[in-house]
Amino acid sequence: MPQDHRPAKSIRVLLAEDQGMMRGALALLLGLEADIEVVAQVGTGDAIVGAALESRPDVALLDIELPGISGLDAATLLRDEAPDCRVLILTTFGRPGYLRRAMEAGAAGFLVKDGPVEELARAVRRVLTGETVIDPALAAAALGAGPNPLTARECDVLKASVDGATVADIASKLSLSESTVRNYLSSAIGKTATRNRMEAMREARHQGWL
Repeated sequence: MPQDHRPAKSIRVLLAEDQGMMRGALALLLGLEADIEVVAQVGTGDAIVGAALESRPDVALLDIELPGISGLDAATLLRDEAPDCRVLILTTFGRPGYLRRAMEAGAAGFLVKDGPVEELARAVRRVLTGETVIDPALAAAALGAGPNPLTARECDVLKASVDGATVADIASKLSLSESTVRNYLSSAIGKTATRNRMEAMREARHQGWL
């Protein structure tokens, strides 16, 4: 049986990815690196913090769009609950708004999934030394994109608009009056230069603002 020639102190990695096949492939490929050990795998955003507190990873690789809370929201929680864990966002969606939100959440890096695993392994090592690692093309796009024009409440109202929710549904969910909800929706539609709230929500998601 071949021996595992890992160094005495491997880099401990938590992997959060909702697609089981992708999660397994990433874990397998990273596990082939002599200095990296995948110590936890989760498929939902809600499981990230608990898994991090239990497994004590050095680096958390987080997808953004996960069941439950997003990888960006989990990054914010990890900053408070597991401050020694460096966060690296790994996503299919290279959107400038996502990058800005990731940096605001304290992430140490942001990469898209179509890169080679060797690049990902290098990024894991680099963030552990204190570097910030960002996909160069995405960094350039983010600089030209400008900040999110929507307020936090406008984002909340757009998020609550999914699945055909009525104004009354949104108002009840967010504990707001219906007139206030309509004002927020109108403002969001204007800022996104769209014709209705569904278009506004799609545009905000496309930009990575939600």
